[in-house]
Amino acid sequence: MGRSAGRPSRFEDHEYPQVIPEPDDVQRGGPAPWAHLDSSVKTQRTLSVVTQCLHERGRTFDVASIPDMSSDLEGISEANRRLITRKSAVLVALFEEDGETHVVLTRRSFSLRSHRGEIAFPGGRSDIDETPVETALREAHEEVGLEGSLVSPVGWLSPIITFASGSAIWPVVGVLERRPTLTADPAEVERVFTTPLSALLEEGAFLEERWRRERRRGGDENGYLPIYFYRVPGDVIWGATARVLTELLCCVTGVAWPEAYGLGV
Repeated sequence: MGRSAGRPSRFEDHEYPQVIPEPDDVQRGGPAPWAHLDSSVKTQRTLSVVTQCLHERGRTFDVASIPDMSSDLEGISEANRRLITRKSAVLVALFEEDGETHVVLTRRSFSLRSHRGEIAFPGGRSDIDETPVETALREAHEEVGLEGSLVSPVGWLSPIITFASGSAIWPVVGVLERRPTLTADPAEVERVFTTPLSALLEEGAFLEERWRRERRRGGDENGYLPIYFYRVPGDVIWGATARVLTELLCCVTGVAWPEAYGLGV
């Protein structure tokens, strides 16, 4: 990976406690996919608008089933010589407040073995014979006390491979009728919070870099992969969580999302 950096230079003026890698070979990425859009498209994204956009992209259960461990995912693992041995799911929990759609996020506990202190969706490893929806609802209840009866699973976003852990992650989109009361399990979650999608769409919130990663499918001819970041108050979202959010926001704003399956870091 190269250098480790407690505070990479591009985030020197931003407060956050997690460690973000500082790769040896990194290039500046492009602007946000929605940067060219009028500001009106980036605000007042109600829950009905968001779910309709997901429907139009074929990402709702009334249009298509959530992908299984398909040949596409198996091909990724084979190409990178890393077996996909873990199946996980996360819950992209959405609710509306004051005409804006918000998403539930967590900061992982600093006592965890991997991805400590990083921003994530509630979620975790699937039990044997458990569906992604069942996993996402169970883990959200265990991690942040979200009752499954309050969640209406409506769709999904593209599965992600995280090569570092040999894991496949299925993002399940669920909607809530109102802002939930949440309580973090301190063994797994250091903080639980929400953010409006409009804040992620604001100018300056999104940052793309291109990291050179050998033997990774999805890179350009020189091996560079896009890595996404979002600046939110007091934190930085990056990695697999940022990739899921980027697909969601592309759906919400109606811009192209070229990747059939995301590639995690």
